[in-house]
Amino acid sequence: MKSKPAFKSEFIALMASLMSIVALSIDAMLPALPEIGNSLNVVNPSDNQLLITMIFLGLGFGQLIFGPLSDSFGRKPLVYIGFAVFVVASIVCVTTKSMEMMIIGRIFQGIGLSSPRTMAISMTRDTYSGDFMAKILSIIVMFFILVPIIAPTFGQLLLDLFDWKAIFNANLIIGLLIVLWFWKRQPETLEVEKRIRFSPSIFISGTKEFFRYKDAVGFTLVSGFITGSFMVYLSTSQQIFQEQYQLGQLFPYIFASTAFSVGFATFTNSRLVMKFGAFNIAYAATIAYVLISLLYVVCFYNGFNPSIEILVLFFLIQFFSVGFLFGNLRSLAMEPLGHIAGIGAAINGFISTVMAVPIANYIGSFVNTSVLPLFIGFSVFGCLSLLVFLYLKRRRKIIYRKTQHIS
Repeated sequence: MKSKPAFKSEFIALMASLMSIVALSIDAMLPALPEIGNSLNVVNPSDNQLLITMIFLGLGFGQLIFGPLSDSFGRKPLVYIGFAVFVVASIVCVTTKSMEMMIIGRIFQGIGLSSPRTMAISMTRDTYSGDFMAKILSIIVMFFILVPIIAPTFGQLLLDLFDWKAIFNANLIIGLLIVLWFWKRQPETLEVEKRIRFSPSIFISGTKEFFRYKDAVGFTLVSGFITGSFMVYLSTSQQIFQEQYQLGQLFPYIFASTAFSVGFATFTNSRLVMKFGAFNIAYAATIAYVLISLLYVVCFYNGFNPSIEILVLFFLIQFFSVGFLFGNLRSLAMEPLGHIAGIGAAINGFISTVMAVPIANYIGSFVNTSVLPLFIGFSVFGCLSLLVFLYLKRRRKIIYRKTQHIS
């Protein structure tokens, strides 16, 4: 832990780049979903959503493997192993003729990519703590969000010039360059004396330790609710803009605008979090998330889609609030887990992601001719998130009063 926290530009860029491989593997694929479905003889276009949600399933389960192992063997070796799994899974994806094998390949892509994603968070926790960690994570997420802004356009360009397989190949090349940069420039952040001796029991003991901290559990649940409802947007956005609104080639630019909204919010959060605190900002953002989605449901309860301008405006405001949640929720959940940062990040990511996948699949199945189910999902899971925040807020007040009474 640094006694005098300081910004390290290259560290932030590297952590954002490690996380960006995940975003690129998801968002660059969005324009290609219909072509992939046609190539694999998919009958129901809604089944194409599985190519997005299943990679998240792999991300969730993979973190349970790589996170605990990194607490014993260090962060860097696990990044290399994870990328190797990603390479093999990518080869499966570009060579298969079956939708079932493609889905298996996407799951294993997620398992492989869970390593750099988890290690980026663990290495940040190794290096920083408190609201300063929230500030650093916000900056990392801000740069990471640049990928969703450009990825669909990048995917569309490769699709126009070549075919959908070129997107997988490009992701591999970019990932290799990032891993080489990481190997050459990033030192190990987990000192040998702080490593936990490996035994199969660390998975059990680490899980028990995680659940001792109610704040970590609570913020993980909120992360799952928000990620799940946001994942519905990721998996259905192509269908909404290209099929419901018939916007065709404009889809990458509309998607980029919503991603920019998240990125701008994370930048704003990095400027405010040291002044107002991660908890207070995330609490206010959750309230905004609920109110915006409820407003849409009230205004368009009949199921008829509004004009594209109104819809995009709602998305921009909704995802602006999301931008204040992503980095802060991770930071708040990880704050008490510095002594088990690897398995802590793994369980946090596993629970939130595995919660998110069924949420996304269920709500996404209703997004056929109307956007209303998407905002109903935002409303329901936003309210659940707010209830968790209210519980944690009340608990913090009780603890504070007890502390004051003792002192």
